Amino acid sequence: MAQPAVVEVRRSDRRRRMVSARREGDTVIVFIPGWMSDSEERRWVDEMVRRLERSEARRRSPARKGDEELRRRSMELSRRYLEGRAEPVTVRWVPPMRTRWASCTPADATIRISERLRDVPGWVVDYVLVHELAHLLEPGHDAPFWAWVHHYPRAERAMGYLEGLSAAAGLGLVGIDGEEPDAAAG
Repeated sequence: MAQPAVVEVRRSDRRRRMVSARREGDTVIVFIPGWMSDSEERRWVDEMVRRLERSEARRRSPARKGDEELRRRSMELSRRYLEGRAEPVTVRWVPPMRTRWASCTPADATIRISERLRDVPGWVVDYVLVHELAHLLEPGHDAPFWAWVHHYPRAERAMGYLEGLSAAAGLGLVGIDGEEPDAAAG
């Protein structure tokens, strides 16, 4: 991966062993102990920038690029978690919906994902896609539907993430497609 435009090193005599890094805008800040030599600093800066970029890349979803990538990701998730049985005709990003994160119309096999989700971690987008794909197999929110959804290993975690996001943003969105998760989901 390319080196970021700006790397800032912050030394601290109070820092004994740990090296850490975080991004602030376009700048990567690397925190190192004050006792480190210049060569150790260079090595750790390179290592921490690599780690940070790797971590950020894992969170990015290729599906964010556009509708075709979103559809490709849906097909991959269907193969992986739904036995390849869910085959949407279209999957597309749509302007933010007022009452839901996404929706599915099983009759014509179309899925719409709110653009509000473009910046969430990739595993959350994957959950939303699996949820909507499961509607192609089971239209309602009954026990068989939730059984499909829970083939996705991060389903519970993603539901919590979306609930927190909705609460933090004051959106009042419930579940994925406007429905409360069924008690059978648990």
